[in-house]
Amino acid sequence: MTVVRAALTQATWTGDKESMIAKHEQFARDAAAQGAQIICFQELFYGPYFGIIQDAKYYDYAEAADGPTVQRFQALAKELSMVIVLPIYEEEQPGVLYNTAVVVDADGSVLGKYRKHHIPNLQQFWEKFYFRPGNLGYPVFDTAVGKVGVYICYDRHFPEGWRELGLNGAQIVFNPSATKPGLSNRLWELEQPAAAAANQYFIGANNRIGTETEEFGDDAVTFYGSSYFVDPRGNYVGDVASTDTEEIVVRDLDLEVLREVRNSWQFYRDRRPDSYTATVAP
Repeated sequence: MTVVRAALTQATWTGDKESMIAKHEQFARDAAAQGAQIICFQELFYGPYFGIIQDAKYYDYAEAADGPTVQRFQALAKELSMVIVLPIYEEEQPGVLYNTAVVVDADGSVLGKYRKHHIPNLQQFWEKFYFRPGNLGYPVFDTAVGKVGVYICYDRHFPEGWRELGLNGAQIVFNPSATKPGLSNRLWELEQPAAAAANQYFIGANNRIGTETEEFGDDAVTFYGSSYFVDPRGNYVGDVASTDTEEIVVRDLDLEVLREVRNSWQFYRDRRPDSYTATVAP
């Protein structure tokens, strides 16, 4: 398969988990109707972005990586013959919680999961209250449409993981996010294109939209969407999504471009891991 039709979603919080799951089921169906073969939902797709505050009641959103939500989307993936990347709140056991993306193949089988490594602890991003740091490395999943990796939101500020995914063979990397205005705006424009060019693969980056006022009151922030795909040269594939409208971003990704770009630049040949010491020092 050379050309992969891939999809991203950007959505508002409905106010409850069940309706969010139903909304994303419909997103998957709509994307499939447009010919999409793989779709990635936004970070913590079935809940609010609860990192805004620190409240133990949100632990109740966590469930097992083989729990009811994943099982529901396994059935849908099989029905639609679509690969689905599911960013969930994972409970490994009571009190052991992760920000996780489960990768479901087009036959409904679970290929594995990625756990967010870099956990922020900043104003309105109090994630250390909710998540342990990831401990499963930087896996790349051999899906029906190619080799797929995942990096989650705050991870994107750390170039080391992007490179690990490239070294592990990624052709497409998804970065599901919940990103608000402020320091991140310019970085949102820069980081994924730069990472795609430096590591020579496609990146799909998606962000929430809307203001979750009913959930968080005056603490609520306005997420700015602007989801997009970039190619291995760092160029946008099609337009960037809106800042305030629910959308399914569907784009065709020509995987043959990876070979062209890598043959031209040879970054993987010319890298010098023998000389990098401070990068991996504790």
